Amino acid sequence: MTATVPVQTKPRKQQSIFWRRFRKSTPGKVGAIIVAIFVLLAVLASVIRPYDAMTDRDYRLKLKPPSIMAMWDQGAREAYTDPVSGKVEVWKAPFGTDNLGRDIYARVLHGSRISLKVGVLSTILALLLGTLLGLLAGYFGGWIDSVLGYFSDVMMAFPSILLAIGFATIFSSDHPPLLISALDRLFALNSPQLVTAMLAVSIVQIPVYIRLTRAVVLSVREMEYVQAAGALGASSGRMLLRHVLPNSLSPLIVQAALSIATATIEVAALGFLGIGAQPPLPEWGTMISDSRQYYLDAPWTMIFPGLAILFSVLGFNLLGDGLRDILDPRGTR
Repeated sequence: MTATVPVQTKPRKQQSIFWRRFRKSTPGKVGAIIVAIFVLLAVLASVIRPYDAMTDRDYRLKLKPPSIMAMWDQGAREAYTDPVSGKVEVWKAPFGTDNLGRDIYARVLHGSRISLKVGVLSTILALLLGTLLGLLAGYFGGWIDSVLGYFSDVMMAFPSILLAIGFATIFSSDHPPLLISALDRLFALNSPQLVTAMLAVSIVQIPVYIRLTRAVVLSVREMEYVQAAGALGASSGRMLLRHVLPNSLSPLIVQAALSIATATIEVAALGFLGIGAQPPLPEWGTMISDSRQYYLDAPWTMIFPGLAILFSVLGFNLLGDGLRDILDPRGTR
């Protein structure tokens, strides 16, 4: 009689809850793909299409339609035919040109660097400062909570874009303060007005993070493990950094993804109003502002920067919705 030896199978590595939920979240996957595309385009912009905003001029091609129209349109074919070689340059300006003969495709491509950089930086600044103040208000309470609560209520009583306009116009001068100049060199934005717009958008978002962090901390600080850490003699700083803050990050991450979309729109709006990025920087809002008087005769000058804003904002909003579904603790199974 022979004994059967059970075959040992190698246990499969269990996927984390995050990745299992992410694979089931259609908005999250679509948003992540869109955001990844914009990030890659921003990083590889100089490789894909080298561009210098100071020398980008071709008055021979003022307000010409997209060059790919040369495949079927005789007028576009004549406009993009090289006078020396006689060759039709189909990919010279795939999105057309503006009133100065500048390639809209190259400007939209390099504008993704500016918009993403400003959106992410303004959100990070608001997240850091708002989270810190929210932690103090929610954990210690008292007069700190009252003062920060009144501050948040006053700030959130005004429309965010109106506050951003107000803050952006404070330092809109030819001689920016030392802080603005230092941040301009640090972040390599090459525009003090754009730094001012970034700070204005960041300040407007701070009350959102204060209120959100405070609400989460009020709940987390009453948990048993936080109370146990305090009973064992842990200091307030240790409990905040080791127990309260790590367990309060999920809603902050979701809000950060959504805030990048909001910051992108507000920076574009400030550029459209002339108090954000200044020409010749290829910022999407500024490009739309420059094309206002040509939108009937040359609609492509406004359509493609608008589509860039639309899809970048859509990507971050979908990513934020997906992260909210993924990180929601009530959905744990």
